[in-house]
Amino acid sequence: MSLRLPTTRFRAVFALGARHAAGLPLPTTLGKPNLFGEWDDETEQTTLYVGFGTGQVHLETTPSGVEHHFHDAGGDDAVASPWNDADTELLVAWSTALISDVQALMPDLVDDVDDAAAWHDAGFDLWVCEIEEPAQLDLIEVDIEGELLTLPWLGAGHVEHDHVEESSHGALDDSVEDDREHPIALLWSASEATTPDRPIAEAWLLPGTETPVTRAVDGVDWDAVGLPADEVLSWLEGIYLNHHVLPDPAGTILTGVLERLGGIDGND
Repeated sequence: MSLRLPTTRFRAVFALGARHAAGLPLPTTLGKPNLFGEWDDETEQTTLYVGFGTGQVHLETTPSGVEHHFHDAGGDDAVASPWNDADTELLVAWSTALISDVQALMPDLVDDVDDAAAWHDAGFDLWVCEIEEPAQLDLIEVDIEGELLTLPWLGAGHVEHDHVEESSHGALDDSVEDDREHPIALLWSASEATTPDRPIAEAWLLPGTETPVTRAVDGVDWDAVGLPADEVLSWLEGIYLNHHVLPDPAGTILTGVLERLGGIDGND
């Protein structure tokens, strides 16, 4: 059993301004949506994911407005909406208003969320935004899951973990036939002064689970690494859970903001 920090209740006060989506109806048959948003600094565009057990709608701001497309229940691209016409019309109108409100707050909203998360990491339970003039403020209350307690790297040299699809290391062994989601490689170097570039272990999720699978890369000199393979894999599993499975504070706070903007946080 791994020790885990307790889940904490965190409150953050934002100046969100007009909340147009909160005044629009959502289809009552679909339930409460799962929301996830991203901001791209380079394109200055917002992406919003609105998901249900029966499908998803993905939206992206563009210079000319908002574009959207659908995914089926399995997450694959769908040519048409997975819902009936009436529900689809309501959902697209609500989602478009929500992403428009989010885009209007960017990039300051990302900075505020990161600031609030930093306060949480410092042990505080309340963050309040800075305002120059009197304004309507919105209180966000979220439960932030505690991380697993993991030791620092106790082996020799230096390690980093990297998304396999975003690197050129090609660490994943093609002989592993299981489907893999969100694969990462643990990279190692013998010296702390050298950037890690030697893949020594891998981790990924089996589709539909939140349990990481790990394996050691063949041909690694574990004596040089300074830890046996099983200890490295156990350590990597904890790192993977903390960084790639458990919601991070900033993401949890941002989800709370999205729900508040959309009027589905239960406070209206």
